Amino acid sequence: MSSSSAQQFAVGGRETADTHQPSISGRLMKIQVDTNKKLTKLLLNVTIERSLGPVQVITSSEKSVEELIKYALEIYVKEKRRPFLIETNPNSFELHYSQFCLESLNPEEKLISLGSRNFFLCLKPTVIVKSVSCSNEANYHKEANKSFFVWTRFMDFLL
Repeated sequence: MSSSSAQQFAVGGRETADTHQPSISGRLMKIQVDTNKKLTKLLLNVTIERSLGPVQVITSSEKSVEELIKYALEIYVKEKRRPFLIETNPNSFELHYSQFCLESLNPEEKLISLGSRNFFLCLKPTVIVKSVSCSNEANYHKEANKSFFVWTRFMDFLL
């Protein structure tokens, strides 16, 4: 390559001259323009309970936690990941910061305000209410007492 006032580069086997050299002020201006841009999309990792790896979701920063749950479940089912989900209703799930965090996130909260990009999705705990009447409870204790007395009789036989 020959040396001249303009820099020359070899492109495709031939030399071309580069006559455009941006000034330092032009570079600074470009940096300032880039810092004024607003964040529009987020890449989030959502690990679903009992799954092997996280589901990656690209979504708007203005979306809510509820919408993130819906998108993560849709991607999980669409990719046919295993284990298969028993329930796919987004209302049956809650989002946490990690699997060790007991407090779930508010479904109406915006994703940009969460401060994290990694989350854990699990089924809401179900509460089973067992109806117990007094007569059923009395019968249970009566049966328990009968079995206790059988053992005491056996013990008397051993002595």
